[in-house]
Amino acid sequence: MEKIGLLAGVGRLPVECAMAAKAMGYEVYAVGLIPGVDEELKSCTAGYKDISIAQLQAIIDYLKENGVTKVTMLGKVTKEILYSGQHVQPDLRMLSLIFTLPDRKDDTLMLSFVAELAKDGLEALDQTALIKPLMPAKGVLTKRQPTEDELKDMKFGMEMAREIGRLDVGQTAVVKQLGVMALEAIEGTDACIRRGGELARGGAVVAKVAKPKQDLRFDVPAVGMTTIESMIAVGAKALVIEAGRTLLVDKDRVIELADANDITIAVME
Repeated sequence: MEKIGLLAGVGRLPVECAMAAKAMGYEVYAVGLIPGVDEELKSCTAGYKDISIAQLQAIIDYLKENGVTKVTMLGKVTKEILYSGQHVQPDLRMLSLIFTLPDRKDDTLMLSFVAELAKDGLEALDQTALIKPLMPAKGVLTKRQPTEDELKDMKFGMEMAREIGRLDVGQTAVVKQLGVMALEAIEGTDACIRRGGELARGGAVVAKVAKPKQDLRFDVPAVGMTTIESMIAVGAKALVIEAGRTLLVDKDRVIELADANDITIAVME
């Protein structure tokens, strides 16, 4: 039985991946990188261990001890932990990596992390290899269709999100009436939605896209229940994601919650 390592952040996505891999006959060994990883991950993997993302050598040792040679990384791990001082006590290997970085952009961090894994024979896989079905095709997923104004904002929001993606800053834009309310940076998608939604005072449109040169080994954009919950909290009314390039986690529950709150979800190219 082939073994796969799963480096897990917060959210439902790691669980979805582990269950899909198990169904395909893989043996999954997971590492919970930060506090808050879904508890269900322990029950759907062959092995699980909590190891701080800052303990790079310990992560590598655990994977190698279990005969893992291929690794995938899923779930939210925001960069703010680098600056918060919480849950992060870097080991010597992680310190060495951080001190050699030219900057702290997302791709810079992740490419360096992947390179360190490769030094020990751990190959980073395409994140979507096991969960491609979670990427919906073009269309409207909810009962309510977008209004003409919302469609204009969706297209505009995708343009803005792609531009910050090109700069490797974020992947989410919150807009209203062709005006930018918020752009995602280090705070992450949910905080961006709440900030932009509050400024919009209701009726905001949220756009989430892949980077123009998205590396499928990490940071593939994903939306799920917390995305819709954040939108509800600030009265945002429309969500657009990119067809075939954005993961929709817990699709049925997401659509049900969106329908119950008169939110429209569109998938566009």
